[in-house]
Amino acid sequence: MALFNFRRETAVPAAPPLGAFLEGFSIEVMPRTAQKIADFRPLLPGGTRVYIAHIEGTPISDMVATAARLRAEGFDPMPHFPARIIDSRATLADWIARYRGEAGVTQALLLGGGVNTPAGEFTSSMEMIGTGLFDGFRRLHVAGHPEGNRDIDPDGSDRMVMESLRWKQAFSERTDAAMAITTQFCFEPAPVIAWADRLAAEGIRLPIHIGVAGPAKLQTLLRFAIACGVGPSLRVLQRRAMDVTKLLLPYEPDDFLGVLAAHKAASPGFGIESVHFFPLGGIKATADWCIAQGLAPLEQKVEE
Repeated sequence: MALFNFRRETAVPAAPPLGAFLEGFSIEVMPRTAQKIADFRPLLPGGTRVYIAHIEGTPISDMVATAARLRAEGFDPMPHFPARIIDSRATLADWIARYRGEAGVTQALLLGGGVNTPAGEFTSSMEMIGTGLFDGFRRLHVAGHPEGNRDIDPDGSDRMVMESLRWKQAFSERTDAAMAITTQFCFEPAPVIAWADRLAAEGIRLPIHIGVAGPAKLQTLLRFAIACGVGPSLRVLQRRAMDVTKLLLPYEPDDFLGVLAAHKAASPGFGIESVHFFPLGGIKATADWCIAQGLAPLEQKVEE
């Protein structure tokens, strides 16, 4: 009989570093938020893809100027083209010509646009793709919704969303442009993993650039999540709001990204290719968090 029961501790595998998972991340700005940043070079790695959100009413001149400024500072601008706010094919052609001629833009995010009444003939990204006006772009991204989108599928299903993604998958197989799905931000990893696996099972192999909220106050995240129609993930924020030990602390995406990074490490074929940040708590807050993960900016800050 053994007098002592020495139990061997089971080693817990170390979580993969987030830095490797974040390599090649992108970030989203608007002209008015970009204006608050004196210089992006001390904040972002060189060549970072910077999406420029086009909110209804924003002058195209402001959008193009922001793209040109980002290009000049060493980054790769990717403007949004929201179908429902573009009033004609001629306007779309003009926007593309200005972006290409004045800012060297060669990539775009094509999406339906969150307005109820279209300004013109376009209602979807597929219709814009069908014009042929984006021929010659080296990269085209389309929108994805891991938690569904009731603007597209009012019945709560994902029938129309999946039909659209199948069309885009087929288009990706006959275009020279690299394509990917850029998603709405989420807070809960399990639905994201299930959604990505379902796309793969359906034969939709477009790489996924998962939307992630950058560091922000909880109240800010709740406001954006409700406004943007975030679904099951909202539970994560609601649970956090009920925890008094976390209520006053800013949200950071470590836990969410940690689960996805571990899943990617265990399943290299997993569909998430990159991370796309929505800097809901400010561009600098997100950039500083990324720097803390080991992602060096284009230029180091000079301490005064």
